[in-house]
Amino acid sequence: MSAALAALLVGVFTTVAVLLRSQDTGVIFHLSDQIAMVGIGLLLAAASMLFALPRVRADAERVEVRNILTTRRFGWNEVEAVSFPDGASFARLELPDHEYHAVLAVQAVDRDHAVEAVRTLRRLHRTPHS
Repeated sequence: MSAALAALLVGVFTTVAVLLRSQDTGVIFHLSDQIAMVGIGLLLAAASMLFALPRVRADAERVEVRNILTTRRFGWNEVEAVSFPDGASFARLELPDHEYHAVLAVQAVDRDHAVEAVRTLRRLHRTPHS
């Protein structure tokens, strides 16, 4: 979905840039305005691709969660539970003191894949840790 949105943004902004000078609107647009418009489209497309970055990796000792801008690693002994509350968009790791860390890679819109991912994380969490 991120790639499709990025392509749409580039297409729309490029089309607008091309059409800027083709209509007489009373405003004078220059080549630099057209280049800037394409540049804005490229920047927004790049920003939309950030949503393709989330990832979760887990093994018997730890879990690594990469969200949009940050990566955090937790030992399973730091995690109290793996949950997916009703109505939530993302799974989360329950931490001590009523804290939690969102797992953006496991989204409600992924349905069966999200269910399997949460089950796998829970299995790894239940495994005895050293």
